[in-house]
Amino acid sequence: MNDDAPHILVVDDDDRLRDLLKQYLAGNGYRVTAAGDAAQARARLHGMAFDLIVLDVMMPGEDGLSLTASLKEESDTPILLLTARSEPEDRIDGLERGADDYLAKPFEPRELVLRISNLLRRAQRTMPAAVLRLGERRFDVERTELTRNDLPVRLTPAEGRLLQALARRPGVTLSRDVLVAESRIEGNARTVDVQVTRLRRKIEPDPRFPRYLQTVRGEGYVLRPD
Repeated sequence: MNDDAPHILVVDDDDRLRDLLKQYLAGNGYRVTAAGDAAQARARLHGMAFDLIVLDVMMPGEDGLSLTASLKEESDTPILLLTARSEPEDRIDGLERGADDYLAKPFEPRELVLRISNLLRRAQRTMPAAVLRLGERRFDVERTELTRNDLPVRLTPAEGRLLQALARRPGVTLSRDVLVAESRIEGNARTVDVQVTRLRRKIEPDPRFPRYLQTVRGEGYVLRPD
């Protein structure tokens, strides 16, 4: 797993669900660390940095709501709460404690990945701008501006958002579902394939043999800048 991949802390006292989430998120390009309760979560947080926390509400000892309120006093790390409670007042309580999003159990793993992608994208808007080198081309990640030998290369809005999503995690394989969510492409996941083909014509020396925007069979796409 690439060290630049977003690092997610999964906190849940259900061993089976925790392991499933860890495997699923890792399969979608994330680095994942797990904890079984609030005490373990605090120990992990003390020694490592995380980009996002997936946190179960109902846990023995300190529950997820109390942990959320405590963590938000010290950090702006996004927190996504998981809970079997689905009443509006429960969701409001979690949001009032500082949670950034709320997902009721049972849930589709794909929905969890999409919500994580949205939270990370929001958090990344505060990151400093970066410019990636793609041979003769340069891509300003935050402005979604592509140039070749200092001359602008026109990108459609969809192409710009797709390249931006890939450029924010260079070297990390992103699934089509993640790319649909982060680039807000209309259509199904296969629409990503069409956009990738078009984008390669603008960033690759030879689109037939991609050097920078590569396909990872069965997994998705990865951007490998110079």
